[in-house]
Amino acid sequence: MKKRSLITALALSLLACSSTFAAEKTLRIGIEAAYPPFASKTDKGEIVGFDYDIGNALCAQMQVKCVWVEGEFDGLIPSLKVKKIDMALSSMTINEDRKKSVDFTHKYYFTSSRLVMKEGATVDDQYASLKGKTVGVQRATTTDRYATEVFEPKGINVKRYGNNEEIYMDLAAGRLDAIFADTIPLSDFLAMPRGKGYAFVGPELKDPKYVGEGAGIAVRKGNTELVSQLNSAIDGIRASGEYQKISQKYFKSDIYGD
Repeated sequence: MKKRSLITALALSLLACSSTFAAEKTLRIGIEAAYPPFASKTDKGEIVGFDYDIGNALCAQMQVKCVWVEGEFDGLIPSLKVKKIDMALSSMTINEDRKKSVDFTHKYYFTSSRLVMKEGATVDDQYASLKGKTVGVQRATTTDRYATEVFEPKGINVKRYGNNEEIYMDLAAGRLDAIFADTIPLSDFLAMPRGKGYAFVGPELKDPKYVGEGAGIAVRKGNTELVSQLNSAIDGIRASGEYQKISQKYFKSDIYGD
């Protein structure tokens, strides 16, 4: 009986230690807070947005503590590699090129890409009317890749920026003729006062070669345990309705995709 009691006590002790570890475990999450409505800063310097809320919901589902680490988008994968962060949750498109450097969860939303120009502008499927014009893209993104491979060979000038906020400022200042970015944040831009007088033009880019499999969470190569935990957490918040609750806070339609 004493031996059985000892085994029971030991099991309970291990369970308590495990629970304490889960509660105390910390995940450092990299994010670019200049990509509304997914992530931006309030006047008080607080991060808000869909990505931020989703990350907090995932940490609650996993019973771990979140520590948010801000950085520019093109620095997130390097930060993962040198272990400054444990994961990057910042609307990062899952594609074959990035898979060479990091591992991804399955998607947590999907978006296409498109051009925005002054209302009344027209662009054909081959972008002939853009020759000689300047298009702004965010550096190290899938739209940057498309602009490099498709726009530049057609004689279109491509100007690269650290984030979309910088692009919007240059568009307003007349230093750009167009923006090429993901459709969802551009829809948010067009709905704001600063987006007045602008509109979507040209074809919607849905080619998997460029838009990939959707936005996923990036982790260090080989960290299959964290990928599995995050995938389960994504499925968990979708099953509980928490994902839908967060999505409806920012978007009028379902952005998860098929």
